[in-house]
Amino acid sequence: MPQLNPAPWFAILFFAWMIFLIILPPKILAHKCPNDPGLRNLVVTETKFWNWPWQ
Repeated sequence: MPQLNPAPWFAILFFAWMIFLIILPPKILAHKCPNDPGLRNLVVTETKFWNWPWQ
């Protein structure tokens, strides 16, 4: 039964994980976030409470 031979499947698994762990993270981390939360002006808005009779 040739499907029980782990040699080719282990190599495919190994190279796939090497792509995921070595090649892809720098490419993904190179992208910049267009909505940088640090550049936003922090304006505190004053909220008003509702005085509704609930009873």
